[in-house]
Amino acid sequence: MSDFDSTGPSPEELPGLTDTYFRNTQRIVETKGDCEVEYAVFMRRPVTYAGRLAVTWLQAMATHRGATVHVEEPHVEGAWVGSGEVLCFIRGPFAVLVDLETVFLQRLGAACVAAYNAYSMCVELPKVAFLAMDARHCAGSDMAELMAYGASVGSNKARAKTGAIGFTGSSTDATAHFFGQERGSGTMPHALVGYAGSTLRAAQMFHETVPDAPLTVLVDYFGQEISDALEVARHFPELAAKGQLAMRIDTHGGRFCEGLDTPQSYAVLDRHVPYATRGYRTESELKHLMGTGVSAAAVWHLRETLDLNGFDKVKIVASSGFGPDKCRVFSFAEAPVDVIGTGSYLPQIWSETYATADIISYDHEPRVKSGREFLLRK
Repeated sequence: MSDFDSTGPSPEELPGLTDTYFRNTQRIVETKGDCEVEYAVFMRRPVTYAGRLAVTWLQAMATHRGATVHVEEPHVEGAWVGSGEVLCFIRGPFAVLVDLETVFLQRLGAACVAAYNAYSMCVELPKVAFLAMDARHCAGSDMAELMAYGASVGSNKARAKTGAIGFTGSSTDATAHFFGQERGSGTMPHALVGYAGSTLRAAQMFHETVPDAPLTVLVDYFGQEISDALEVARHFPELAAKGQLAMRIDTHGGRFCEGLDTPQSYAVLDRHVPYATRGYRTESELKHLMGTGVSAAAVWHLRETLDLNGFDKVKIVASSGFGPDKCRVFSFAEAPVDVIGTGSYLPQIWSETYATADIISYDHEPRVKSGREFLLRK
């Protein structure tokens, strides 16, 4: 196993992954004479600092090349960093550093934005546990690692600042360690329900095959979230009474949860959180409150029905489109959700994840391109 298997691309893989102009510059510097340079790395939006994976890889590459590289991190992991504020300074031989920039920035920016968004979600719903389910939305395992790492940093910050439960696991074994777990979490996809032919049969199959695992049943496959949840709860009364049974609602955004429409959604919210619909709400807030898909009204509807039928200890897991904005709506609607599965802390605008590095000195002489003078050390 390569020493780089757990940190990033190996020295052998790097040439094909770095920008050509950096490799050309490396050749020129090696031919014409090396110098010591200092980079300043920044982003164009506020982020939460999550630099460990990027810095670990950079230092591993420097060690492999027999060079000494100094990384100065003005911010501790989890710190808020403003737009344009320097994330870190990197100092070392130009020929050693120049071709590392591409991968270093890839491993830094996305993780910092994921950390920021994860923190935002956790503080909005501090009493709710989150599960990182981003893996299948990522462009490969490297990205999945960065997103899970970022989520863990943001979660830890929220836990320290507000006592939030935060992220308690991820959907894959490979990233579970970021959340203090040995294995990934999760029970069944829609595919299993389709295979079984009924929601109850899928639950039975799962429990028969993996009897020691917590039973979380996906109830929206047939568009019968309420009916199927009650059928499953009645079949597993002991698990329901012990709080070992959960219903996961992942209703498609093109339809309402069973038993709801716009008037009924207003009605269920009015019974439990009447203030949630009072006053001005944006179109997106109204969608999250009482629209189609997994709305706050849908969760209240499911909770209300379970409770009325004696299943008050059955938990509710919600997924589908959860980001900071939706969490904020669920918070002021006091939606009775126990766990949220999300991959949506991944930035919707990928350009926001871009980190930028500029050299700010050559052989200790301050020099930076025009317009980036704000990066120079004061």
